[in-house]
Amino acid sequence: MLRLAVLFLIPFVGTSLGSACVFFLKDGLSLSAEKVITGFASGVMLAALVWSLMLPAIEASTYFHAAFGFMLGIVFLLL
Repeated sequence: MLRLAVLFLIPFVGTSLGSACVFFLKDGLSLSAEKVITGFASGVMLAALVWSLMLPAIEASTYFHAAFGFMLGIVFLLL
């Protein structure tokens, strides 16, 4: 039970520290530092999209269905 609590605590602490950094440093970062951080976050999210979402979707169905769902998601986000 303790091991499970620690497994849930690790992402919680990481998320809390990340949000605290954003809250306390929002006015103190230079534009170039903001661009680097945004680029890093974009890369992490792109990797999560490919390896955790798109590849399993293609394996479970077809490339067309995965691409159609991806495009449909983009349309809904733009709306």
